[in-house]
Amino acid sequence: MNDLFGGRRPQKGAASVTPAAAASYSAKDIEVLEGLEPVRRRPGMYIGGTDENALHHLAAEVLDNAMDEAVAGHADRIEVTLEAGNWLTVRDNGRGIPTDPHPRFPKLSALEVILTTLHSGGQVLRQGL
Repeated sequence: MNDLFGGRRPQKGAASVTPAAAASYSAKDIEVLEGLEPVRRRPGMYIGGTDENALHHLAAEVLDNAMDEAVAGHADRIEVTLEAGNWLTVRDNGRGIPTDPHPRFPKLSALEVILTTLHSGGQVLRQGL
């Protein structure tokens, strides 16, 4: 199986995946924007609907996140598998989601904040891309 760059080395100036870079990604890097409780109550507003198109949008978001990791130099492999029963699996060798306690919500892990709080995630990191 080829790596993300077709078996070639990344272009000059591209960041490489290092343990130090992965270790420096933690809950403090997760931004939380608040104030959209109505969107939480109506998920169709957040993902664009509740039909097949909305599901495709969610799949594209997962793939976009993996691609962000690769573009930022934190991953060099993305695997996308469409399986029986309409299961989609997207795997990358990026940093993953931090699991340490979030600074603003010390009783919650960053993973829980990201998966349950609207507009939370590593947006600050992506702005430089």
